[in-house]
Amino acid sequence: MTIKGGCLCRALRYEIAADTPMAVRACWCRVCQYLGAGSGTVNAVFAKSAVTISGETRDYVSVADSGSVMHRRHCPICGTPVFSEAEPRPNVIIVRAGTLDDPEIARPAMTIWTGSAPSWACLDPAIDRVEGQAPPAR
Repeated sequence: MTIKGGCLCRALRYEIAADTPMAVRACWCRVCQYLGAGSGTVNAVFAKSAVTISGETRDYVSVADSGSVMHRRHCPICGTPVFSEAEPRPNVIIVRAGTLDDPEIARPAMTIWTGSAPSWACLDPAIDRVEGQAPPAR
């Protein structure tokens, strides 16, 4: 199966040679709240080797709440945040679920960084919650 997606303006597109993500998590760390414009983000993890990107990306380097150096990549035209990559885990890429052509494949199995979520955050009571960072997806 090929999973497809891209940014709002469609200048940046990607294809993933996988049937499903390795992991999907909703995240409420402070950085994801910025990326989500006040909400958390939903992030699907894939093997980096399975992802083919067409179009330009811009890279913003920052340090995550976990302490990992992160490369956050977005479309330079419309600004859509699309990917993140953690330097300690070079074999995986994180894809923002909202950029998937079919976001149904990215149902979160866990919510992480709930300790950083505002009191009004909508947290799914049906999935596991972790106050901080979850173990890395393998």
